[in-house]
Amino acid sequence: MEKIIQITAGRGPAECSWVVAQVLKRFLEETKSGGFKHSILHRETGSQNGTVQSVTIRLTGKNMEAFLATWLGTIQWIGVSTFRKYHKRKNWFIGAFELKQTQTTKVDERDISFQTMRSTGPGGQNVNKVNSAVRAIHTPTGVQVVAMDSRSQHQNKKLAIARLKEKVNEANIEKLKERITDQWENHLNIERGNPVRVFKGKDFKYKKENKSFKPKRQKLKNDLKQQKWD
Repeated sequence: MEKIIQITAGRGPAECSWVVAQVLKRFLEETKSGGFKHSILHRETGSQNGTVQSVTIRLTGKNMEAFLATWLGTIQWIGVSTFRKYHKRKNWFIGAFELKQTQTTKVDERDISFQTMRSTGPGGQNVNKVNSAVRAIHTPTGVQVVAMDSRSQHQNKKLAIARLKEKVNEANIEKLKERITDQWENHLNIERGNPVRVFKGKDFKYKKENKSFKPKRQKLKNDLKQQKWD
C-alpha cells in the first residue's frame, strides 16, 4: 500500500511553518516506529530558518489506515510565537491531507528498444570504429537516453537501462509535483477547530484530547441535582 501525505501551513504565518517543521519530525518518528517506509517527495521551506511551508511524503507499508486516522485533519499547536515575542495569539493551526494518487509509469525492460551507434568524443580510434554506444528508448512514453561511457556495448546497455529508469522516475515525480500544485485547495481548507492532534509549548508536548462526553454528562447530572435542591 502506498499513500501520499501533504502537511501544510496553508496561508498561515511563519509560526505555522514552524509548526509544520515540528510536526514533520514527530510524523516521521511515528512512521518509523510503526514500521512504515517514507520518502520526501517535495519540501517548500518557509520564510524563516528552520521552518517548512509545505512537505509531501510518500508512505509505503501495510495497514496504514489506523495510523493515518490519528494524523489527517487539522493539527493545533498551543504556544507563544517563536518569532513575535509579544504576539497575543497562542493557537496555531496547520493541516495534514492525503493526496489522490496519480498514475505513474513503471519501466518494464520488455518495453525498451535499443539502437547501437558509434561513440563520439575522447577514447581513441578504437571507440569510433566500433558501435559501442547504446540508445535506449522506452516505447510507451518515448523517453530515450544514450550511454557511451564504456568501450563495451554490453556495459553501455546496462547503463542506458539504469538511466532510462531514472529519467522515467523523474517524469513521474514531475507529474506528482503538478498534482501537488493542483491540490492548492488544501492550503485554503485548514479548519480552526476539532483538531486530530494538539501540541503544547516550545518543547512541543503532545496534549491528548479527551473526546469522551462523560465529563459533560456528569456536569449535566450535577446541574439537575442542584436544580432539585433549589
